Amino acid sequence: MSWFVLVHGVSHGAWCWDKVVPLLKAKGHSVDAIDLPGHGQDPTPTADVTLERYVERVCDALSAAPEPVVLVGHSMAGMLITQAAERCPARIQRLIYLAAYLPHDGQKLLDLADLPEGASTHVRPNLVFSADHRTAKLKPEAVRETFYNDCADLDVERAMRLLVPQATQPFAAPVHTTEERFGRVPKAYIVCLQDNTVPTPLQWRMLADLPCDEVMTLRTGHSPFMSAPDHLVIALDHLAHPAGLSAASAMLTR
Repeated sequence: MSWFVLVHGVSHGAWCWDKVVPLLKAKGHSVDAIDLPGHGQDPTPTADVTLERYVERVCDALSAAPEPVVLVGHSMAGMLITQAAERCPARIQRLIYLAAYLPHDGQKLLDLADLPEGASTHVRPNLVFSADHRTAKLKPEAVRETFYNDCADLDVERAMRLLVPQATQPFAAPVHTTEERFGRVPKAYIVCLQDNTVPTPLQWRMLADLPCDEVMTLRTGHSPFMSAPDHLVIALDHLAHPAGLSAASAMLTR
């Protein structure tokens, strides 16, 4: 069995994994779902949040684990788990990108979001920035269709109460990686086929530019931890033990 560390994306917190954690534990895994600085129960002022502070939080979780972990990053957290793998590759059994940004050395999240395949995202036309542009949030009327287009009403209502403004500095900060460190860590990717946040064509484009060892697909929107936790856990469990897959690419359907 594996030790999972789950890292949430933009504006979310550890709470977004609440349906997934017990299901992974039921399969015998250990799980740590973390709050990034300024998210969930973490008191860091949002305006003080940086990519560096995010990565430090992830690396702290890796150091606290008793064994190398399966490190899962959703959405924006793809940037964080990439940088964490560069800093402490020996602490990671496997990276799993869940509808996540997958950067090369020197790339910023904004570089990836600006690729033509990302043009259909619902995020950019619905962002509202603070006066100093140090934080941003989605227009309330756009949250469901952007993040939760296939989620139940009660789950969406709860999520909207828990979402926080997002620091913008991490979007403009590049990651730095090498083949000797990040490059040696096994990587898998879960593509979400109905994603309005990180559009599916962008997910495939990033995979073409930086292939992963294993790829699986889910017929979900951007938040399968809410809309299809059972299927997501099947995928995570398989990817933690890739020998259990019969091919390099597999599909799960609801």
